[in-house]
Amino acid sequence: MIASVIHAAKSKKRKIRYLRTGSNDYPDFAAFLVELGIDSISLNPDRSSKNTLKILEMEASGCARPP
Repeated sequence: MIASVIHAAKSKKRKIRYLRTGSNDYPDFAAFLVELGIDSISLNPDRSSKNTLKILEMEASGCARPP
């Protein structure tokens, strides 16, 4: 369901962001969102450094879909 929403937003040239705690509690979920090409993810400060590093690595390696 989340993937279909992201794809629909992208097809309309709209930006999309995720503002829930799932990306903090489940780093694999954050990676899933990045792979789908999400534009923005909200992270809590206490967990953001680990998730941010993983996301940056994914984007640098080309795992993230282009906008």
